[in-house]
Amino acid sequence: MAAIDDLNSQQFYHGTRADLKPGDLIVPGYSSNYGKRKKAAYVYLTATLDAAIWGAELALGEGPGRIYIVEPTGSIEDDPNLTDKKFPGNPTKSYRTRDPLRVTGEITDWQGHSPEQLKAMHDNLERLKQLGIEAIED
Repeated sequence: MAAIDDLNSQQFYHGTRADLKPGDLIVPGYSSNYGKRKKAAYVYLTATLDAAIWGAELALGEGPGRIYIVEPTGSIEDDPNLTDKKFPGNPTKSYRTRDPLRVTGEITDWQGHSPEQLKAMHDNLERLKQLGIEAIED
């Protein structure tokens, strides 16, 4: 796990469909946006806008995708769903934490992925679902 102090120079994002305001906390314990929608043991954040855009576009629920600027309130670790267990290193700079994320702002001027990219990602997620591959939550 990385200490917050080690990552102070990073700006972090969280993509979702939830309507949040600065000061709100994003906490674990809600249904996951992926797989069988199990109760999520972690909340996820990224240091890249592209990964946050994917989060906003793929999140389940009503309403527009949103990207929030967040700050972790505790330690964070590499997200094993997008890092060493599946890809070398951490190219998406994706992390997870069991501690809340505090919303400090919102990115409102972002461009989503092309319809072709979205279809390819949805097709891949459906393929993983059919294969019974779930998110790593341990």
